[in-house]
Amino acid sequence: MKMSCARYPNADQAIEVLTARETAELQRREQIYREGRPAPELRDRIAILVDDGLATGATMRAAVKALRQRGIAKIVVAVPVGPPDTCHEIEEQADETICLSTPEFFQAVGQYYEDFSQTTDEDVRELLGRATERRSISAGQEQITD
Repeated sequence: MKMSCARYPNADQAIEVLTARETAELQRREQIYREGRPAPELRDRIAILVDDGLATGATMRAAVKALRQRGIAKIVVAVPVGPPDTCHEIEEQADETICLSTPEFFQAVGQYYEDFSQTTDEDVRELLGRATERRSISAGQEQITD
């Protein structure tokens, strides 16, 4: 996405606009992915944020910021690949950052995958629904054996 220099005279303003946009997208996805389920209590917990890679880091910065606002105890970011400067920026914001590969001539996350097809919202809802079912079944079994 290109940004007009006149509209965003400095990098900080451009980052704030991108962060706001990515935060709104995260909120949209959270709403459709939860399907009415309440958000988990995150205060004083450890969160591990995993992504397929970092390019600009805008989405990850927005995620870190959102978790900080919820009182998270520790944020760990784990990605397989990202440009050195972006990984360094995320290191400064997260409590721990694992970036397995930081190629000097990074162009795009997709270049490091044989299949970089997008996961649809429907795929995510289905996977989260199955995980919720498994947790419910496990919780029921724990109650029976206690």
